[in-house]
Amino acid sequence: MAVWSTVDVSELGHAQRIEADYYRPHYLEVSARLEAVKSVPLTRHLGYLTDGTHVTPKYVPQGVPFLSSSDIDPFIVSPDIEKFISEAEHLRLRHCQPDAGDILMSKSGRIGSCAVVPASIKKGDWNIYEGVALLRVDGVEPHYVAAFLNSKYGHSQIRRELKGVAQPHLHLEDIRRLKLFVPEHHEMAEVSALVLGGTGRAQCAHRLFQDAQAALETELGLDKLTYQNPVGYVAQFSDLEASHRSDAQYYRPRFKQLIEHLSAFSSARVRDIRSLNRRGLQPIYLRNGDVDVVNSQHLGPKHIDYDGLEKTSAKSFAAAPEAHIKKDDLLIYTTGAYIGRTNVYLSDAPAMASNHVNILRLQPGIDAAYMALVFQSIVGQFQTQQHARGSAQAELYPSDIDRFVVPLLDADKQKAIGDLLRESLAKQQESHGLLEQAKTRVEQLIEAAIQP
Repeated sequence: MAVWSTVDVSELGHAQRIEADYYRPHYLEVSARLEAVKSVPLTRHLGYLTDGTHVTPKYVPQGVPFLSSSDIDPFIVSPDIEKFISEAEHLRLRHCQPDAGDILMSKSGRIGSCAVVPASIKKGDWNIYEGVALLRVDGVEPHYVAAFLNSKYGHSQIRRELKGVAQPHLHLEDIRRLKLFVPEHHEMAEVSALVLGGTGRAQCAHRLFQDAQAALETELGLDKLTYQNPVGYVAQFSDLEASHRSDAQYYRPRFKQLIEHLSAFSSARVRDIRSLNRRGLQPIYLRNGDVDVVNSQHLGPKHIDYDGLEKTSAKSFAAAPEAHIKKDDLLIYTTGAYIGRTNVYLSDAPAMASNHVNILRLQPGIDAAYMALVFQSIVGQFQTQQHARGSAQAELYPSDIDRFVVPLLDADKQKAIGDLLRESLAKQQESHGLLEQAKTRVEQLIEAAIQP
């Protein structure tokens, strides 16, 4: 349904923006509410504002962590920074080195996401790319400011100020136009405490996940395994007949070396330890549906994004029993960029899998969280690389997954490793709850201030 919003020329204001999107009723309502609570220009509390280098640096395998917009989530700076620059490049870019307490805002990609640099980081530890803005605030708690900017009152202002159509972008002058609601000191401290509690639990979740990975690698000796990478290698014709594969990738020596290493442990092929192995079905999405849908976008590097799941109707769910997910099912990303990524479903809520998600249900006696970590380790990664099919669009089929060889540690060790993963998820969910509370509290403070 079309929505009309009429604005007089005299109301165009400082921005001099004439596109209709800028005057959406929601944006106008947010602006009016911020005026009603006598918000102040963000610049009043900005001690320093810059962004990262606009020149693509030369990346190095190891060096100074280099953050891009994809590393900035709401409240959280990614603990898994993947790009690095040299010390010399880092020294040249002194103006964009974040310090503890600085706010980092994504200017592209995940536009508007804000996170505070943790206290464990000192100036000189990191550097930033041009898609990240650095805000250093005075006279206000940075964790409160991050909560405000991540709330609907900050996010709506940011979305309104975006420029560009095909590739929207936020400029520094747009950030300077933002308004900030500053509550009483004790209220600001209350919000900051929620943010610190949430980010602390997120860090704990990450450490627990790392501990689970380390425990698995130690038990299987994966941390000491080195791989041959010869210029050339030979495969037997009998191997081609058995595998029906003639591509050189399939016969890389490191794949065979991994299987030989696993032979020292109790192990089995997936087909011998599963009760179900099939893809889900294309769902009929329904915005306010009753049942969760897990698609490939919800499978993360550590856990399923339970809070971002889409919905379908109870009727559609009942009509697709083959795609039903049960607690402790392994869900595997089977098409595209993150092929082989595996999460364990740890919720009791009914859900269904989409057609690009494979459901793997294990037989009793095998810890599903432990097995998810096996699939996420080089054991699963190497076998995914070996068995995946296609060039332009990689695919991993249930029949390929059935051929995976997986180690079966004794039950106590499986449970100990699996428990670390389950604890990691619990901390992540606690973190999400506290950070949502922080945003909600900011919104409550603004709405309470509007009341006469």
